[in-house]
Amino acid sequence: MVHTPTLQDLASARQAFEASDPRDLFYRAATELVTLALEGKSSLNVAEALTVLLQTWNRMFYQYRKFDSQHFAALERRIDQHRSGLANLRWRSIETFHQEDESEVERVFKAFEEVLGPVGAAKCLHLLAPRFFPLWDRAIAEAYDLPLRQIGRNAKRYCQFMRIVKEQVQRIGGEQAIGRNPLKAIDEYNYCKYTKGWI
Repeated sequence: MVHTPTLQDLASARQAFEASDPRDLFYRAATELVTLALEGKSSLNVAEALTVLLQTWNRMFYQYRKFDSQHFAALERRIDQHRSGLANLRWRSIETFHQEDESEVERVFKAFEEVLGPVGAAKCLHLLAPRFFPLWDRAIAEAYDLPLRQIGRNAKRYCQFMRIVKEQVQRIGGEQAIGRNPLKAIDEYNYCKYTKGWI
């Protein structure tokens, strides 16, 4: 069983994250750009807004893959294909995640994973529904005993991860106790503890 962080653990992780990783700026910028794009208040479309984060937080994925017009078009197609379903999830909390959601989550995750890999898919979906889809990376998935497999074979593992994170959020006391987006807070803890070893 993965450790459920305490409020103090989350506060310590936040401090370590802010002191050691300047990329939070890109997260905040991408979050705002995605919101504006979804509301039609930006000259950027949603796929363009998402790439702000993908090119910084998921740059390892692009070491051996091109970020070209074909890749970009494939991402745009996934967004268009799942637009209505994602719009329904955008304002939901992970605390509302239940078994009936799993087939839809698996379908959406698999579609985005085929274009972005399992780490990029989670990041992209998180930006589209920031309180519903948690973030992970390879080290975090490994720590949660959900080691990532080849692209296209991780949707069920992501649902398992969502169930675990939902339970963590509930044990901590939800957004009211944490005082900010619980998924971002837990990701900072996971990243600092499992990916970087800062805490």
